[in-house]
Amino acid sequence: MQPELRGILPEANSTVTEICQVYQTTQEFYQEVKYREDFKNYCQWYYAVAEQHQKELQKMRSDINIFGFFFKLIYPK
Repeated sequence: MQPELRGILPEANSTVTEICQVYQTTQEFYQEVKYREDFKNYCQWYYAVAEQHQKELQKMRSDINIFGFFFKLIYPK
């Protein structure tokens, strides 16, 4: 067998069980990598949205309270 193919192709004397175990381990590894990448992307999105909401909240707090103005007109003390 060519040296560059030894890491890719299983040896001829490998058993089917060993090949299946290696395949399953490889699949689990890639599943874990995908899960972590998706979770990282979700966290980045979440923090970006949370920051945007904080900015919007600060802006809303500095706006004029229109409902309070009308409430005072309707129900004066």
